Amino acid sequence: MRALFIHHDQYSGADIVGERLQQRGWEIVNHYVAVIDDPFSDRPFPDPGLFDLLVPAGAVWSVYDEEAIGSWIGRELDVIKGAHEAGTPLLGICFGAQALAKALGADVHRAENVEVGWYWVDSRQPEAIAEGPWFQWHEDTFSLPEGAVELAANVNGTQAYGVGRSLAVQFHPEVTAERIEQWVDVGGYRVLDELEIDREELLRESRSSEEIARANTYRLVDWFLDEVAFS
Repeated sequence: MRALFIHHDQYSGADIVGERLQQRGWEIVNHYVAVIDDPFSDRPFPDPGLFDLLVPAGAVWSVYDEEAIGSWIGRELDVIKGAHEAGTPLLGICFGAQALAKALGADVHRAENVEVGWYWVDSRQPEAIAEGPWFQWHEDTFSLPEGAVELAANVNGTQAYGVGRSLAVQFHPEVTAERIEQWVDVGGYRVLDELEIDREELLRESRSSEEIARANTYRLVDWFLDEVAFS
């Protein structure tokens, strides 16, 4: 079984989600779309028909930011929509969740409240999507696409939804404390400063949360594979 991770910049990684997939016997293929300093990209996307699972990951841009990512976002949305319609499962993460919603006709827009850090999530499937804090880093939110079922939410909006054989999560189940520190170092510190978030406190919380976050992500991936994508 082969999983295609669609990374939108060089600081994205399969991390804990990829780790669990590999433990389950999956081959991971990473496709990098662009780099942060130059969002233009004419790289063709891999043929989704060659994969059993697509994982569109996070991004520093907005799905609707045509000025920045107009060279590739339309092509990616076509890939996502085509894969979904062909019955290939997708696991959309943050930007990837928004892209799946957009590809299926829903609205993606600026969120009233920016979420950066560990935010509580209430779950309708707590045995699969654990209730409690999940790591967030996003400025946008979305409406549910037609036929989707909300699976988790918080006071700021939808945090997970299912549609067909696909699952989308607004939070970042994949990240390690090391990845979060990298995001902060390569420019995220500006966002933290704007939001008056203490960098060291965020990193301490991320390190102390990693063990339970890994266990929760393993449970999420297992449920997705066994009960949603390939049930």
